[in-house]
Amino acid sequence: MTASVQTIPFVNLALAFIPVFVVAGILYRWTADGHNTIYAVFRMLVQLLLIGYFLIFIFESDSAWVVLAVLVVMLCTSSWISLRTIRSDRWLLYKKAFLAITLGGGLTLLLVTQGVLGLDPWYMPRYLIPLAGMIFANAMNSVSLGGERLTAEMARDVPYEKARSIAFRASLIPITNSLFAVGLVSLPGMMTGQILSGVSPLIAARYQIMVMCMVFASAGISSACFLKFLEPPERDNCRN
Repeated sequence: MTASVQTIPFVNLALAFIPVFVVAGILYRWTADGHNTIYAVFRMLVQLLLIGYFLIFIFESDSAWVVLAVLVVMLCTSSWISLRTIRSDRWLLYKKAFLAITLGGGLTLLLVTQGVLGLDPWYMPRYLIPLAGMIFANAMNSVSLGGERLTAEMARDVPYEKARSIAFRASLIPITNSLFAVGLVSLPGMMTGQILSGVSPLIAARYQIMVMCMVFASAGISSACFLKFLEPPERDNCRN
């Protein structure tokens, strides 16, 4: 089975932004706050175009130090973005988010790349960086949802244990929905990309199973760690 990926001309690519601006227009009309969406779309465009060129450099460098530096940047950035919905004590919570994503995402990435795939060398950027991106992004979203929900519940004077349970379940809603929908409603990104590249759907399915396991695990472990790190210290005093 052989096929080549069709190159998308920039003129054609511009058509994809039409429904995006429709949503931004609705958001502005209903909430008078469409500026943040436009800014996010603009950042996405610039970041993806730049990373396309940057990845070429990374793949050709074949350097473990370069790959490690990229992973550190991804960790630091995802940890900061995960706190976007939490306005108070953001700097104070940053180290907790960083540690949570490092534990949940880092350990999952290590297991997948060195255990499941057995990369040789271990830092193969063509595999390691895209997988790290998927893992850290899902961990980031889960931490963000869990932290925001925990903050909201505790602001309503809900006890920590109950608020933590509610927040943890909420943080896993997107990835759990994906588990239910995959193969029936959607063909996820990695599987679609491999099929478009000419890979057998049976082989692509194996990779996608690995991806779904790793994103669910990284999201769940990172969220659980972050919520545990947010445990009020006064609870320990009450036990004594």
